[in-house]
Amino acid sequence: MAQGSRIEWTEATWNPVAGCTPVSPGCLNCYAARMALRLEHMPGSTGKKYKGTAKRAKDGRPVFSGNITLDESALDLPRSWRLGRIIFVNSMSDLFHDAVPLEYIQRVFKVMEDCPQHTFQVLTKRPNRALDFAAELPWPKNVWMGTSVESDKYFDRIRVLKQIPAKVRFLSCEPLLGPLKRMPLAGVHWVIVGGESGPGARPMEAEWVHDIRDQCETRGVPFFFKQWGGVRKKEAGRTLGGRTWDELPQNAGAAECLEMIERISTNTAFKRW
Repeated sequence: MAQGSRIEWTEATWNPVAGCTPVSPGCLNCYAARMALRLEHMPGSTGKKYKGTAKRAKDGRPVFSGNITLDESALDLPRSWRLGRIIFVNSMSDLFHDAVPLEYIQRVFKVMEDCPQHTFQVLTKRPNRALDFAAELPWPKNVWMGTSVESDKYFDRIRVLKQIPAKVRFLSCEPLLGPLKRMPLAGVHWVIVGGESGPGARPMEAEWVHDIRDQCETRGVPFFFKQWGGVRKKEAGRTLGGRTWDELPQNAGAAECLEMIERISTNTAFKRW
């Protein structure tokens, strides 16, 4: 069955892959690793899927172990979802992890291509591998391709992303760990910003967020502010400058964007984890 999501910029999650490997500072307090540790204790196929994908680091933090599960039983799930929705692909993994074969990635893309009623959001910290395979994958307009940029040290991920022939290319600046001055936004269609949340959350400065928002407004790039984060993220909220910022990619089409914004803001049917 479909998994709803509490992630503010999507409606549902689809995980044909489970497990990952930390690659940069943004991975330090990964929410997905915490969840994987819980899920592996569930009975049946769910526990089996996540078993061994995460572990405790020496300091007690949950961390992905590098073990990857290819869940073929989940591949065709979007085909059974008649009503269109926005779907975050592999919220519990990275589709372009080195341990995911090209043939399997092609099967995931085939499902996305065959389900034009949905919008699929693919987010990776490995855009170089995505670019390596780009010519061997279909890029229908309902597949959005994004990369994570937690600090300016990872601006190269943006430059690589912009070479991938997706109709919508987006950045997830979450957890935002430092200022992102003079972002190379030409060819980027959407920017998401959010602070880290949960145990050990690192602080995010308001001036970093305001600066990114201003850069997006200057360049005409839709801006989505997810959260301030912190240990008590609900109390911190997600307003910036007295309002919420729920802008979506213009390249999705004006009517489609309005419909998506309305669904995300009002539809609670997909907000179950």
